[in-house]
Amino acid sequence: MKKTLFTLFATILTVAMLHAFRLMQSSSISGKIIPPEGSEMVWASSGRDSLKTTVMNGAFVFTAKPGTWRIVIIGKAPFKDAILERVDVKEGQNTDLGEIRLQQ
Repeated sequence: MKKTLFTLFATILTVAMLHAFRLMQSSSISGKIIPPEGSEMVWASSGRDSLKTTVMNGAFVFTAKPGTWRIVIIGKAPFKDAILERVDVKEGQNTDLGEIRLQQ
């Protein structure tokens, strides 16, 4: 009986640890805005989820769930907003959007 309880406890603990490890493998979206002073805010949306982050020296990064995201870079005058549709994010990976050049 003790051996059965120990085996059950060890199995539950192993499953819980594997689940926690999977959650630790976060995904992200990053990019660099050109010119760096062209934006201060970036939004991301996917279904009912939405995220926002500030831009530091032209760079931004989101921690995001895997899936397909829409990215909106809010341009500061005289720059226009930039929209990136269908940005695919895979589990445990960074999706680097590279340089995003804002138009005037």
